[in-house]
Amino acid sequence: MTNIVGIDLGTTFSAISRVEEAGKPKIVPNKDGKNITPSVVEFLDDGNVLVGDEAKKSIGYNDENIVQEVKRSMGEDVTYEHFGKTHTPITISSMILKKLKQDFEAVYGEITSVVVTVPANFTNEAREATKKAAELAGLKLEHTINEPTAAALAYALQSESNLNGKYAIYDLGGGTFDCTIATIKDKNIDVETSEGVNKLGGKDFDEKITEIVSSKFKEATGQDLNPKEFTPNDAEDIKISLSSKDKAKARVAGQVLDVTREEFEAATSTLISKAEMSVEAALRNVGIDASGIEDVILVGGSTRMPMVVESLKKMFGKEPKLFGNPDESVALGASIYAAHNTDSEDLNPLQRQQMQNFSLTEAAPFYFGTIYHDTDLGKERVRNIINKDEKIPCEFSDNFVTRHDNQTQVDCSVTQAGADIDDPAMVKVIWDGLLDLPAGRPAGQQITITYGYKEDGTMTCSFLDVASGSVRDIDLTIGSDGGKPLEDDFDPDAFQVD
Repeated sequence: MTNIVGIDLGTTFSAISRVEEAGKPKIVPNKDGKNITPSVVEFLDDGNVLVGDEAKKSIGYNDENIVQEVKRSMGEDVTYEHFGKTHTPITISSMILKKLKQDFEAVYGEITSVVVTVPANFTNEAREATKKAAELAGLKLEHTINEPTAAALAYALQSESNLNGKYAIYDLGGGTFDCTIATIKDKNIDVETSEGVNKLGGKDFDEKITEIVSSKFKEATGQDLNPKEFTPNDAEDIKISLSSKDKAKARVAGQVLDVTREEFEAATSTLISKAEMSVEAALRNVGIDASGIEDVILVGGSTRMPMVVESLKKMFGKEPKLFGNPDESVALGASIYAAHNTDSEDLNPLQRQQMQNFSLTEAAPFYFGTIYHDTDLGKERVRNIINKDEKIPCEFSDNFVTRHDNQTQVDCSVTQAGADIDDPAMVKVIWDGLLDLPAGRPAGQQITITYGYKEDGTMTCSFLDVASGSVRDIDLTIGSDGGKPLEDDFDPDAFQVD
């Protein structure tokens, strides 16, 4: 049997979906019968870890052996030490993926191909880190897809109404926020732009609950709040209660403290404002105002908070739409995309028919450029090769020239930015190296730079000395800078994941 799956690797929860024999996507429960699995890892010793609900129960009680929210650190130089071994966000993520894989394969057999989702605002390093995590988990990763795009795909293919217009996908999950604007006509989806905040989600709202309870406890007792007496799980429970009630009770060390929705909304107003600014930026990117949006689609569990709905009603003048379970739509869309990109010979007739019913065009998430010397200004500047929101797949080239006689090397830098910026101090250099040149030549030799962005989320870059044919192809995968990644010493089989 062909098992084509999609995985939503989330900050707080993860989910896996498969395209069934009838061609429809369906969430696959974990071995405990639950559709979503907490993205929490608990180290029991140097070779055994718990992943999911049992690990989550230990938050606040065994924090020294708990790792969570690693998605926020993907692509960053972060490490975790447990039982004498060093781990990274990549290796921890691989354990979460391995748990999903194990639970799935225990029922359906080996996974044939998989698509894993990433936030639209994920950096190139974070995307590459996600791919590496999938590899360590033993998954054959075919593509990645942006989370709001996956949700739009699930919405378009499962909607019973005829879609025609521009739609805003508002994706507020446990740790990240994205707003994507896409033109959808029937089952054809054209992503126009995405804006977001890499560290904004349910966990930030939970922390505000903890701050409120801490202040009330201090006022009532004169003592500081003991984290073991009111854990992040307790804060999450209060937040969930306030989504349906005006008041919730926090029971801490014999104290019963009231937390009101009004207090919660006042404490989190700046978080909502951050999301609103991203929505406004997305609208500016496509040159429309809120009235030009047909519908706003809610994605992610944090969109259940009433303040989110009220914010969007204020911005768009209409009620946002909750389509199905907001925790599951991303994984469902990922499995649809996985089937769409699978060889049609691996699909049965019903699956093949469903996958022929749509098209998808994605957009580049950032500006990608290079640093060069501007002779007119006498200083270094950034020139973009791929602009944000260019349709994917794409490939663009630009020409530069050498500066000096007898120049034997060219600095090859690849930059990334969320805005159109020409100041090198304001962009991120994601790769830097040298292209060797023949000696004895005058200045003004042409150097052609070519960048490409593929449908699978892979970026290609090359620097070509036209006269000699010497070329430097840039490898943006983990460890391509010559350093040895910590993941190289990680043995996935050395850990028993349960």
